[in-house]
Amino acid sequence: MYAWFADLDALTQSLLAGLFTWSVTALGAGLVFFTRGVNRAFLDAMLGFAAGVMIAASFWSLLVPAIELAEGQSLPAWLPAAVGFLAGGAFLRLTDALLPHLHPGALMADAEGVSTSWRRSTLLVLAITLHNIPEGLAVGVSFGAAAAGTDPALGSSLGGAIALALGIGLQNFPEGIAVAMPLRADGLSPRRCFWFGQLSGVVEPVAALLGAGAVMIIRPILPYALAFAAGAMIFVVIEELIPESQRNAHADLATTSALVGFVFMMILDVALG
Repeated sequence: MYAWFADLDALTQSLLAGLFTWSVTALGAGLVFFTRGVNRAFLDAMLGFAAGVMIAASFWSLLVPAIELAEGQSLPAWLPAAVGFLAGGAFLRLTDALLPHLHPGALMADAEGVSTSWRRSTLLVLAITLHNIPEGLAVGVSFGAAAAGTDPALGSSLGGAIALALGIGLQNFPEGIAVAMPLRADGLSPRRCFWFGQLSGVVEPVAALLGAGAVMIIRPILPYALAFAAGAMIFVVIEELIPESQRNAHADLATTSALVGFVFMMILDVALG
């Protein structure tokens, strides 16, 4: 299976990886066919786990390779990583300020972005879609880096890209739940809840293709692109995942789950990368 996957071109690998991460989002949304809600402690633990995975992935799979790829160039090795990281955060902040969206669990009065008359379901989907863009980019950039012929010792191997896709895929499970379950509680049918839940992950295959294509065409931007994805992911973690997981009476559980998620992603990246 690995040999077959390794023989594919980077764009196909990125597309398949993006489809995998989207499918796990759909799997989480699919719980609406079996229940009208999930245990809040379980969801907070999953959100904490997702935060830990994204933090570890940002460091081990993105920032470290970005710094190492920049070594030996005319600029200081830390500069592309710093610029890309801050640019990724700024991009998400700008998008967050402009795109109408509603975070799961929030009231309609708390909708962010420009004022709109869009429905609650649309705003919920857009909130998770906004978070999935950097995840898709990270997957695509990783596969593009592996295909660019960079030294595997720098952390940009195919195994590392696969590890990143697996980690992001697993943490997408609670995101599907976070969209579908509030809509189910609002009275929508399970089929419509599932549709909206999985729809939030459709952007990931598209973003993965864009990320892979960009770094393959313009290789000098690779360190910046890796760090850009990391900055965008960390913005999502700090702005949404951690506050949401700590909002209820399960802060210690969510924090412990974040530590477990970090270690899980670290082991996955080191073992496969």
